[in-house]
Amino acid sequence: MNEKQTFALLIELWHDVSDPNFIRQIVALGISLLLAWGLSRYGRRADFAQTSAEHGALRTFGTGSLKRVAFPLLGFAFILVARKLFKFWHLGSVSLLDVALPLLLSMALVRAAIYVLRHAFSPSGWLATSERFVATGIWLCLALYLSGLAEPLIELLEQVSLHIGKQKLDLWTLLNGIVTVIVTVLVALWLSGVVERRLLASEGLDSSLRVVLGRLVKAVLSVIALLLSLSLVGIDITTLSVFGGALGVGLGLGLQRIASNYVSGFIILLDRSIRLGNVVAIDAATSGVVNEITARYTVVRTLTGTAVIIPNEYLVSNIVRNESFADPRVRLVVSLQVAYGTDLEAAMRLMVEAAREQARVLADPPPQALLTAFADSGINLDLGFWINDPEEGTGGVRSAVNLAIWRAFRTHGIEIPFPQREVRIVGDAAAA
Repeated sequence: MNEKQTFALLIELWHDVSDPNFIRQIVALGISLLLAWGLSRYGRRADFAQTSAEHGALRTFGTGSLKRVAFPLLGFAFILVARKLFKFWHLGSVSLLDVALPLLLSMALVRAAIYVLRHAFSPSGWLATSERFVATGIWLCLALYLSGLAEPLIELLEQVSLHIGKQKLDLWTLLNGIVTVIVTVLVALWLSGVVERRLLASEGLDSSLRVVLGRLVKAVLSVIALLLSLSLVGIDITTLSVFGGALGVGLGLGLQRIASNYVSGFIILLDRSIRLGNVVAIDAATSGVVNEITARYTVVRTLTGTAVIIPNEYLVSNIVRNESFADPRVRLVVSLQVAYGTDLEAAMRLMVEAAREQARVLADPPPQALLTAFADSGINLDLGFWINDPEEGTGGVRSAVNLAIWRAFRTHGIEIPFPQREVRIVGDAAAA
């Protein structure tokens, strides 16, 4: 539909408003839309009942499904039939029906586009909040294009121009550029999301390597999409060299710590010195499981449930104790003291049996009791044992082993001594 046909249709529609036959068009349009709405609602209930009977789960018809286009497509079909009947029975003009057809068709296209977006991107907050805005924008653009009003609107926007330096830009070029950049970046994010999901699902690569490859793909595709969209709009990307130089100077002077954290993050991900799930100890007060590694920081969740955010630069330039770097197994030691009159062999045997009773203690390597020193108040013994789940914490298994040893010693009459001190009073104080 060209511009002349569009204006002719609008003029005809304006004249038809005062025509008594215009009421017939309104009634036909209302009946068509009502039938389309009723059939789409019936389809929703039927789909809901079938899903509940087969799977026992609730599912809303149309949400995230191509069936969302049922209403506009059915309305489009019914209006086409009504339009044919009007012409067949010579009931008058069909200008209102002619206007409704492209609007319903554009609504179907919008809902199909939203369906593609929902399946292209994982569920996220930005898509949920901007879905109505995106749908309205696409619907308006398609309605203008299908109705033929786009060309006069573009000519009007081209007349509004502004100067940026030596370059002259009009409002249509700016809007076209914004839309091009957004669409290109969205396509790049979708492609990077597909690649990232495939990398994360690959079991042949290390988890840290999969993360860093996914982020590199996303960054590279985003940059390529941005440069490509700027070229499509007509902006010379060589003018960005000044911005790149300024950014480099800024990184060298004021942003060197931030840049160091980003570089350190990629180093950690590439050399795999710290990986997701590792049990690390940063200092005497900070130890836990690595939950997340980003380009700038690493998140360590302590055994108390606190999330500690550590800059990557600190992890690269300081000593970090990684208890599960090469082997998830960790050796724990429980120390105690027995009296000098104790049967040491029996006591050491009871200590080993107490460790073997715990489900988290590994049988290989087996627990081992050692005599470490002859102290003032008794004999020092150490019980060493291994676990393979340090991320679950060590305090619980230590407590369980200590409690089992105490029960075994109490049953067999083995004494755990306490310090004894003798105080002697000599000199004048004793005489008094």
